[in-house]
Amino acid sequence: MLDVKYVLSHLDEVVEGLRFRGGKVDFETLRALSAERRQKCARYDALRFEQRQASDQMRTLDKAGAEQLRESLKSMSAELKSLDARRAEIDAQLEEMMLYIPNMPAPDVPQASDESGNEVVRSWGSVPEFSFEPKSHDVLGELHQLIDFERAAKVSGARFAFLRGAAVRLELALVQFMLDCHASRGYEMVMPPYLVNRAAMTGTGQLPKFEEDAYRTNGDMFLIPTAEVPVTNFHREELLSPEQLPIKYCAYSACFRLEAGNYGKETRGIIRQHQFDKVELVKFCTPETSEAEHQALVSDAEEILRRLDLPYRVVLLCAGDMGFSARKCYDLEVWLPSQQCYREISSCSNFGDFQSRRADIRYRTPEGKSKTEFVHTINGSGLAVGRTMVAIMENCQQADGRIRVPEALRDYMKCDFIG
Repeated sequence: MLDVKYVLSHLDEVVEGLRFRGGKVDFETLRALSAERRQKCARYDALRFEQRQASDQMRTLDKAGAEQLRESLKSMSAELKSLDARRAEIDAQLEEMMLYIPNMPAPDVPQASDESGNEVVRSWGSVPEFSFEPKSHDVLGELHQLIDFERAAKVSGARFAFLRGAAVRLELALVQFMLDCHASRGYEMVMPPYLVNRAAMTGTGQLPKFEEDAYRTNGDMFLIPTAEVPVTNFHREELLSPEQLPIKYCAYSACFRLEAGNYGKETRGIIRQHQFDKVELVKFCTPETSEAEHQALVSDAEEILRRLDLPYRVVLLCAGDMGFSARKCYDLEVWLPSQQCYREISSCSNFGDFQSRRADIRYRTPEGKSKTEFVHTINGSGLAVGRTMVAIMENCQQADGRIRVPEALRDYMKCDFIG
């Protein structure tokens, strides 16, 4: 959430900054409420001054004059009460409006409205060349009885899958490999709950704007769309010490998303499912180290792809293509031979104090024990497990139909090939 005081005092700057961020922000109502609040505050302060002056005069008046002034003071008190109530109403309205306003993009974020404005920062690895027509992961999955879509549809509906046999071992191997890799780089492993309350979803920006995309229980609990939600809220309403920062967590979880998404190649197989596994990276840091910690997190996510020898590229997203809560975001995109293009496998976002302001996560600054500031939060997939499996199946397929297991996973898989 943006700082309401900053928004009201820099409204033109905020309007310009959010020009490409999408959404429907009623800035005219925001301006009107801001103007009314200033007017109410000015009248309140003037009336309080009159009230104090009148109270001082009371001692010098005779009985008749004092009675008349007493009636005037009652009228002032009633108006002050009314002004205070209206000011509280305006503050509540402004607070509610802030929950629907996206984060301001960082100064170096490309100003464009859609993915055509994204910038490729770097690429890594060589796109594989095949002496045969490469198969898509869903075809390979059916060929080796690794993935069953038909029975999953019978049990759960569209966009669910049963993993079978070696695919299960590959999924679990990837999870353990990712956790081990990130733990070796200083992240503490956590396994979060999969159900969270409304406050947790609001704290990271999923609510109230995106409630229709979430799986909700009758008890007003939500299945997590990503481990970012419970892990970020791990420190909700806490005051951290500067010595604790940065705090780094890596979390494995299942993720649940109701979003319809696009149809066609992007949703074929297990690329976009309603339920999927992910290893998430979450950081809490100071504003001064925020940019460096963001770049380091991107590198940590890249390390998984490098160790698996999967070709990828890093893309800086433009303002219009970023998520609601992000102020800056890099996507990691892995090469998929069947589609002859790169597909997102991780989004690494810096939120500034947008989430911590919602979740009230502060730290005590070194300057003084009484001074506190909001921490900066950063997170990214490290990585989406199902999509990593897709990339391995497609990039490591052999002419005879087998799938080569990347060397980094062989100790986990206890085999060199699948199929």
